[in-house]
Amino acid sequence: MSSFALFRLPYQQQVTLIMQTSGEPLEVTSCAELSGKTGFVVAPFAPSVERPILVIRPDVVTHDIPWSQLEAIPSVASPSNTSAPRTDYHIDFANFHAHLENDDFSKLVLSRSIFIPADSPVSPITLYQRACDCYPRMMITLEATPKSGMWLVATPEILLSGGEEEWQTVALAGTMPFSEEVLWSDKNIQEQRYVATYITEQLEQFTSDFKETGPRTIRAGHLAHLRSDFQFKLNNSQGIGELIQALHPTPAVCGLPKQDAFRFIQHNEHHDRSYYSGFMGPLLVENNTNLFVTLRCMEVFKDGYRLYAGGGILKDSQEEQEWQETEIKLDTMRNIFLVHSS
Repeated sequence: MSSFALFRLPYQQQVTLIMQTSGEPLEVTSCAELSGKTGFVVAPFAPSVERPILVIRPDVVTHDIPWSQLEAIPSVASPSNTSAPRTDYHIDFANFHAHLENDDFSKLVLSRSIFIPADSPVSPITLYQRACDCYPRMMITLEATPKSGMWLVATPEILLSGGEEEWQTVALAGTMPFSEEVLWSDKNIQEQRYVATYITEQLEQFTSDFKETGPRTIRAGHLAHLRSDFQFKLNNSQGIGELIQALHPTPAVCGLPKQDAFRFIQHNEHHDRSYYSGFMGPLLVENNTNLFVTLRCMEVFKDGYRLYAGGGILKDSQEEQEWQETEIKLDTMRNIFLVHSS
């Protein structure tokens, strides 16, 4: 499998292809090592030697996409097609919630995955084009490397974007079905504020020149989220890896306190997050960076698709409500199987 990434930024029509024409992507095991690097980054939730951060070298950067050359279905079968997601989620929720009630954490993010078998798989390029049609407000990415496999992502959450001195990140949390008048619960408001406060604290270590606006309601497909925007100046983009290290993983995909929550999730979730809740996007390609958190996503195999979703758990969270939130998040990817290719 050659290493490539297709991406289309929110509210744009143009699709960009980044392709590495020889060798395998660069592997690093910490976000800090991204300083001075250029390429398309594919980062997992928990970087390690076994599951590293990958940087696809931008040997080719083009908007003239050779679609026919990218049509191949992955040759790798899913390592595990069976699971008991509801039972596993029930066990995990009870464990996570007990630690929240005990005040070990103020927030934890609990995620899960489902496998959808496919006797006649749909071309990943067709799925990508459908995702672009369905979700004009999201970053749509299809990437493939020998190490990561193939992933399709439709995400509204910026981790870091910008170029030169002008940069942006967001605090995105809280989820409800979209309607013209979304009424946010105290739980959703508090969850989003945790994320915004965390980002403020991290930015203060790198710059004093930043501004927060929001929160405001934004639409992402059939869902609504609360979002605060942070604009800031960064004088030295060569040290960008340290900033990424400080931001990832945000409490939107991890919890608080961050490092304790990070370790707890790794040891207690039933499933392997892999590259879900990591981040992907071009880093300093043509002097622009657009890294997005890998939220609504699927891993593409020759025999089916593994879909991922999660949600923030607080002390007053209810299991059935949280389960239903993951269901509607999974629909973001499930829905593209139900539409006709344009």
